Amino acid sequence: MRDDDPRLPTSPGFWRSPLRGTWFTSVLGLVLLVGITVVFVTGLLSYAAYNPNLAPVNDQTPDKGILGFYLFSWPTNPSWLYRLTQGLHVTLGIALIPVLLAKLWSVVPKLFTLPPARSLAHALERISLLLLVGGGLFEFTTGVLNVQLDYVFPGSFYPLHFYGAWVFFAAFLAHAALKTPAAVRAVRRRRQDEAQLESPRPDAPTVSRRGALWFVSGASLLLLVTTAGQSIGGALRRTALLAPHGGADPGSGPNGFQINKTAAYARIDARETGAEAWRLLVTGRDGRTVRLTRPELLRLPLHSAALPIACVEGWSTADQWWRGVRLRDLAALVGYDGDPPDVLVESLQLHGAFRRAALRANQVADPRSLLALQVNGEDLSPDHGYPARVIVPAAPGVLNTKWVARMTFGDL
Repeated sequence: MRDDDPRLPTSPGFWRSPLRGTWFTSVLGLVLLVGITVVFVTGLLSYAAYNPNLAPVNDQTPDKGILGFYLFSWPTNPSWLYRLTQGLHVTLGIALIPVLLAKLWSVVPKLFTLPPARSLAHALERISLLLLVGGGLFEFTTGVLNVQLDYVFPGSFYPLHFYGAWVFFAAFLAHAALKTPAAVRAVRRRRQDEAQLESPRPDAPTVSRRGALWFVSGASLLLLVTTAGQSIGGALRRTALLAPHGGADPGSGPNGFQINKTAAYARIDARETGAEAWRLLVTGRDGRTVRLTRPELLRLPLHSAALPIACVEGWSTADQWWRGVRLRDLAALVGYDGDPPDVLVESLQLHGAFRRAALRANQVADPRSLLALQVNGEDLSPDHGYPARVIVPAAPGVLNTKWVARMTFGDL
């Protein structure tokens, strides 16, 4: 068969849809240009929020090298910062899926164009397209699987998604630099021949290009509505049908709000959290150590703070009223009377990537950062970290360690 045989995908005549065209593709491309840039930037912010340069226990990508050039100490103000940035990252990423798929569909004939490389420059462009398409599908797929708590991919989500994002965005920037001027011209002038995407013998149209764009927009809006409630909260949480924490709050009462990891999942033995067995070990300057029972903690000055919990999967709670001992007061017990240092927090949980977490000095110093003993006027439930858990403003949920057993203050 010849390359121009209409029965082959390498032939322009094989692709018959009248919807394909430069204007249609350009509109989708400009939407992705803005949307993917926001998703990438909020993803970088999410990585910075883990404070990976603080301590190895926080760093899920130890071989990042120069890719960590932008990292900074994550702030504690505003307290809803991570809730906003990660909610935007996940919700916008999901809402862009129909746009991404429509864009790939609109240009798929170009992927079959022969010869595969007319010159070195053309070959490099085709390779960049493979990285762009493959990287985009990889990032969106792993992101959706992570949101749904389906860890079916090989290896840890964090390095896979992090390194994949840089590969994808590098190809995305190169493609955008080459194609954005032409896309803008096509949208302004409604030109249909600049990229040669139109079929030479199209089928009869059943919907206009504008109608197709409305269809894509409707699909994105549907995904937005069925996802956004997990980070917005309130009554909208019940609309988040595609989010793992989008349904009704678990249980009822003061502890009836979202969790990721139950005590049973973390294999927390109730005998270890009982009054007879549990002790908080606090270590500080020059090896100074104190051991505190829960009643002894309750006799220390207690403070309250209204803070949400926000997780990497994009879900978050409304503000909950936490009550406990300030982290900076615990630091003072072991010799840090002035500005408190960093702290390493360790859980009773024996396994898992975040059974230990490090917090920066600015997080320890914030008066709202607590070793929480109660929430919403009641003792913590086992699933929410009884007998004690950390709660820090603007920190990712996994850094708010539950079932705390030990805290070590000092430079990490």
